[in-house]
Amino acid sequence: MPETPAGASSEITVETVQHLAGLAQIALTDEEVNSLSSDIGAILTNIAKVSEVAAPEVPATSHPIPLNNVTRPDVITDQLTREEALANAPEVYDGMFRVSSILGEEQ
Repeated sequence: MPETPAGASSEITVETVQHLAGLAQIALTDEEVNSLSSDIGAILTNIAKVSEVAAPEVPATSHPIPLNNVTRPDVITDQLTREEALANAPEVYDGMFRVSSILGEEQ
């Protein structure tokens, strides 16, 4: 196991979870506190295992394989005229779509 940094505890205690819950203003039952104590402890153990094999010569990666966006080139094609775009609109006002207010008052 890697050394625990100075001032850090190698074990997450019930008191630590209760303190953190208090700081976050989260009400937890005793069962939840006990469960979180062991869950957070397991997470920290796994992080320690990863830290053991993570070396400066190993580059950090977010994905095991390179990601490429699947895109197509932009091609300019025929565009709708304003009249064509508004042809099937239920209501038109001053060359624009007219829609009902969603906030209950005009902006």
